Amino acid sequence: MLTLCRLLVACMALCLHALPATSQTADAPIQMLLQEHGEILKKSSRKTIGPAITALADSGLEDAQVVLERWQTKDMWFSKETGLFVFAQKADSKTLTLFDVAGNAALGDAPKKEFKQLKPNSGIRGLIGAALVQFQLNSPDIATRATALTAIERDAEASHLLALRGSIEGETDADLKGQKQRLERLLTIRFSEDDVDRIVAINGFAGDLGVDVRAALNPLVATALDAAATLPEGAMPVDLPPQDAYAFLVGKGLAPAHVSSDTIHDTLIANINGTEVAGVQVASLDTDAARLAAYTTLVKQGDAAPAVTDADITATLAQFQFFQTYTNAPIAVALAAQTVLDGIETSVALNQAADLALDAISLASIYFLAAIGLAITFGVMGVINMAHGEFIMMGAYTGYVVQLVVPDYTLSIIIAIPAAFAVTFAAGVAMERLVIRWLYHRPLETLLATFGVSIALQQLAKNIFGTQARPLTAPGWLDGSWIINDVVSISYIRIAIFVLALLFLGMFLFVMNRTRLGLEVRAVTQNPRMASSMGINPDRINMLTFGFGSGIAGIAGVAIGLYAKVTSEMGTDYIVQSFMTVVVGGVGNIWGTLLGATMVGSLQKGIEWLNPSNTLAAQTYMILFIIFFIQFRPRGIIALKGRAAEA
Repeated sequence: MLTLCRLLVACMALCLHALPATSQTADAPIQMLLQEHGEILKKSSRKTIGPAITALADSGLEDAQVVLERWQTKDMWFSKETGLFVFAQKADSKTLTLFDVAGNAALGDAPKKEFKQLKPNSGIRGLIGAALVQFQLNSPDIATRATALTAIERDAEASHLLALRGSIEGETDADLKGQKQRLERLLTIRFSEDDVDRIVAINGFAGDLGVDVRAALNPLVATALDAAATLPEGAMPVDLPPQDAYAFLVGKGLAPAHVSSDTIHDTLIANINGTEVAGVQVASLDTDAARLAAYTTLVKQGDAAPAVTDADITATLAQFQFFQTYTNAPIAVALAAQTVLDGIETSVALNQAADLALDAISLASIYFLAAIGLAITFGVMGVINMAHGEFIMMGAYTGYVVQLVVPDYTLSIIIAIPAAFAVTFAAGVAMERLVIRWLYHRPLETLLATFGVSIALQQLAKNIFGTQARPLTAPGWLDGSWIINDVVSISYIRIAIFVLALLFLGMFLFVMNRTRLGLEVRAVTQNPRMASSMGINPDRINMLTFGFGSGIAGIAGVAIGLYAKVTSEMGTDYIVQSFMTVVVGGVGNIWGTLLGATMVGSLQKGIEWLNPSNTLAAQTYMILFIIFFIQFRPRGIIALKGRAAEA
């Protein structure tokens, strides 16, 4: 057959006067292959074209991929006189520019009327596209192979399965090979006709948390309710309430509809004849039994549908077995899918718990940062500072201003942290000197005064920055999330805030335990009179302590502003949680503040998980729990001894 084709092509080459150039390689392997399947190529029927596409795809010829691509884009033509195939593009309305199918060499121009275009329909183009996949999956360019995999993942077809299997063994990149093997198993589950192969592929995904796996397996375990006199093999029995079971039989046309009391009442009214219904006086129809008897008479007369009694329903239900059957897969495949899905659901539940714990730790670190300054001013000094949230706001705006001056986001954040500390430290010292120092041991007046300062600072921020939220942009290396699997992930910003919280915990412990300032603060906290008698100035220590707590609040504002909106009112979102954190943990104790932040963050996340649609309810339940908690532990988890404990 191949020899005859060679002779035929040679004869055609002798009469190629229709072509403007003689450089066409008539005996090229790709041309000979096209001539071998020429008849079905020219007919372009989706029912018969398969062998030609398969022959091209499996030929191993270098030109096969180009031929398939040009054919798919309708650039394939053939000579009406010689039957040879060429690539062609329209030069004008009457002229074609020709190219050789072997090597794509230019052949010059020729009259359009001497050639006929191959016009593959959408079905044929789809088959060609599937054939091209194997070239892309085996391309020497790794980017082309990755792109082909992505395209298959988005719109997989049954024809992709064989091409994907054939490309796995020769794959040199370990990551791509793993992706191909995973995708091959997914396509096997969806498209393979061999149940054994499907079960093996399903079992290969045991414990896999990928969303794509669950999307592939869930359709296999879809069930439908049915009823029959005997239970079919492999069916799963189902217990239904009698009312639901009979309603199902009625819906399937296997039992007559139940006649309700309302239907009986309406039927009797519709058949009233003067003062009688079915020969019975209307006045005597004052019981259910009498109405049913009259209705039965109407049934016998053909004026009403037969009534179904409870005994009839019981007898009918006794004749049927109710069961569920798998609708989208053979039972062996469906059972394998169900087993794997059950294991996956267990893993998903465990990973959801881990994800919830990560969220709780992340939120706790934010609350800890927001509350650590308050733990100093409120816990150590006994000052109820309602303007603490505004120091957080001032720190966030400081970071925003720094980014306006320093456009490099990494450098700007590095500068913003000490700048925010300096700004809010100075503001805290000023507030302590001007307001707080006159109100020690007067908690109500302190609360009212600091609340007024809070309102003033909010209005000042609105006057300077406006009411619109301002951006505090995180560096590029904090974009995205650390994705452990398809269930557990945490953003890099929250990881950075967690690390920052740990750093400030260490810094606070160092300052309080390893510096003169810390020693003096602890002395004033425990016994201010004795500290004063030892030469320590309590007034100065109070000023520095308040400034230190305010400075830490400013740094917390920079951290919080990286993921939350920076507005004049942002501090109010954290003031309540900060106070709860300090009170629950134990006033004046850094470890208590850490434990309090962990409890409050975990509690809030837990309540939000139980009631995700109502965050306000979560806040309310959390506050109620805190009130309940302090009834039994009024001094918090870790109680402070000294001045704060007596306050």
